[in-house]
Amino acid sequence: MIQFLGRGVAGFALLLVSYIAVGGLMTAAGAPKARGQMVEIEPGRALRLVCEGPKSDRPVVWLESGAFGLAADWGAVQEALTAAGWRSCAYDRAGMGFSPPGPKPRDGLAIVYDFEKLIAVSGEPGPYILVGHSMAGLRLREFAGRNPDKVAGLVLADAAGPEAAQDPRMQSFINAFANISKWAARGASIGLYKPLVHTRLGDKIDLPPAAKAEKGWAFANGRHNRTAAEEVSLWAEASAQAGRQPPFDPKWPVAVVTAGPVAGREARKEMQAAPARRSEHGMIDHVEAATHTLLIGRRFADHIVRAVAFVAEARGKG
Repeated sequence: MIQFLGRGVAGFALLLVSYIAVGGLMTAAGAPKARGQMVEIEPGRALRLVCEGPKSDRPVVWLESGAFGLAADWGAVQEALTAAGWRSCAYDRAGMGFSPPGPKPRDGLAIVYDFEKLIAVSGEPGPYILVGHSMAGLRLREFAGRNPDKVAGLVLADAAGPEAAQDPRMQSFINAFANISKWAARGASIGLYKPLVHTRLGDKIDLPPAAKAEKGWAFANGRHNRTAAEEVSLWAEASAQAGRQPPFDPKWPVAVVTAGPVAGREARKEMQAAPARRSEHGMIDHVEAATHTLLIGRRFADHIVRAVAFVAEARGKG
């Protein structure tokens, strides 16, 4: 998302569309059949969980989506991970996608508290390889700091860390993105996006059919967009919360995968690459042909799979 810094309101609007307009097929009956299962994380509260791939002695890969994201965002990556023999899990945060709302405010701590509970009841053994896209970089920092024994390594996919919010340009971006997100939530709430699901904006990620249908439904869903807007409005708070956690342990392997060319973005790319450079086992992959959203789609999913494999192999050397 940082690639839109400095492009003004039009750039922010385009960015928002890139996040929310990644839909697919939505049936006349409404929501498509959801993949995965609902998992109760505490009495009266459940989250939608999608785990795929064979169980083995390899670490389980947990996938955290960015702003306006849900488990569907990882459909292409999960498909590629399964083909490579990895087991992976993605989920819908409270109030997003198929998961019921959770306690407010939906700041970084609330999201990570839920994630901790979901992992605990999932039955999936740790420690885990944690993969986060975009704003999810904040969630991984928070989770890893609170649960170091559950971390096998990390993959940061065009991710934003808490340090980014200290950049004045990023602060301007966060404020503008939050304002646009509120308008997006209002538009979805009155049904404005339903006719757009099948337009050329319908799939910015490039998802497999089942995930595409889920994403299309969420794209036009008012509750999903309202929750997403609240999360974005609390970006600064979530950054401060994550920043109070220590940096990633240098012993943890860290793979950084970024989207877009390096030229002209050197400072931002270096900020993104910093966690890998601080690691004793770091990997940096700048995927210049990818956009922020396409990076986790079918065309470039193999880069995420290679990063996961690197982390697992480096962990064995540590």
